[in-house]
Amino acid sequence: MSTGKCRIVVGADHGGFELKEQIASWLKSQGHSITDVGTHAKTPSVDYPVFAAKVARTVAAGRADVGIMVDGAGIGSAMTANKIPGVRAAACYNEALARNSRQHNGANLLTLGSGQTPFEQAKGIVETFLATDCTEERHLRRVQMIKDLESGRAASPVMAAIKEMKLELSSQDIARIADRVKQIVGNGGGVANPAAVAAATGNLSASQLARMIDHTLLKPEATAADVKKLCEEAIQYNFWSCCVNSAMVPVAAQALRGSSVKVCAVVGFPLGAMPASMMAMEARRAMRDGAREIDMVINVGKAKSGDWDGVTRDIRTVCESVKDGRGLLKVILETCLLTPDEIVKACLASMKARADYVKTSTGFNKGGAKAEDVALMSRTVAPKLGVKASGGVRTYADAMLMIRNGATRIGASSSVKMMQEAIAACGAR
Repeated sequence: MSTGKCRIVVGADHGGFELKEQIASWLKSQGHSITDVGTHAKTPSVDYPVFAAKVARTVAAGRADVGIMVDGAGIGSAMTANKIPGVRAAACYNEALARNSRQHNGANLLTLGSGQTPFEQAKGIVETFLATDCTEERHLRRVQMIKDLESGRAASPVMAAIKEMKLELSSQDIARIADRVKQIVGNGGGVANPAAVAAATGNLSASQLARMIDHTLLKPEATAADVKKLCEEAIQYNFWSCCVNSAMVPVAAQALRGSSVKVCAVVGFPLGAMPASMMAMEARRAMRDGAREIDMVINVGKAKSGDWDGVTRDIRTVCESVKDGRGLLKVILETCLLTPDEIVKACLASMKARADYVKTSTGFNKGGAKAEDVALMSRTVAPKLGVKASGGVRTYADAMLMIRNGATRIGASSSVKMMQEAIAACGAR
């Protein structure tokens, strides 16, 4: 962000309209691309939450790099924007706060108060906000903790710590929480690090592994009864999700109602050879039917043709639908068809499009997950994205190999067998 021009979305209520207009005009003169979501006139008594939410959703969907929202004080708009997943909004009244919000907190939306900040001062705040990046590992790690809190990712350091908290913490409580976080984070990485736990303890326990598994049934001949059985197994073993074809989402959602197991749906499956707009429609329908996670297949032909801008646009199109439904997006690369250089570029495209995970395989092509591919993907995307290993991961040993190489999620149809092996090796806990 500190170099080059940005895509910036701006918005304001009636109180911030004039300052918003001044800022937008000035930013355009600096060569930035501006999207104005309103208000477009100084109409009295429009509601700041409406426009703050528009700005925030544009940022969360990846249609803008940063957002700027102006109301009378900047506080209410920050509160509103921070309700949108993927947004970290900061109300800033001087350049020092703007710098800190970006450098320490990875803020992607700036709110300003027109009653507090004249235009010349606002220019300095905006300039500082745009010119500052969050790059230091310790800050990136903390930003990831914020993301983990938002997603409720059970295996994350911050969620693990919260689980152990009491209303009043003794010195022993604090020491125990610190030890638990160190155990999960391992070498100071910014995301939940199962590989570090595995390296320290030898293997993950059955319960730890279960919360990393997408229990999967994608065979075209699978019946509703088969899907219900899949869901019963997922509830029994406390898997993270059940992954099914989009047409089976209503069946899975009904079967899993009241449990902690999520519904994951595949879209564009298994070839990815369809317009992204159609995949986005499939994803939107699956979210309405009860899915909370979507696994999309990239257009491998575009990737092999070197059309990485097209690949990025496709992922972003689907991502917008998923984020609008407050879901999580995993991008299936089909690594068996890609060179290592193409795997890296596909990972970078997924990051640029604001996906949440990259995934190795559909399991329906000539090869599945390979440890070296998982390691390459992890090196490329961690700590910003997770890595899902799927396709041919059939045993506890297979799963542990993938996790040690950086996988943070496992997709498998042999999950019950894995759990039985894990229990035999490590016990139920």
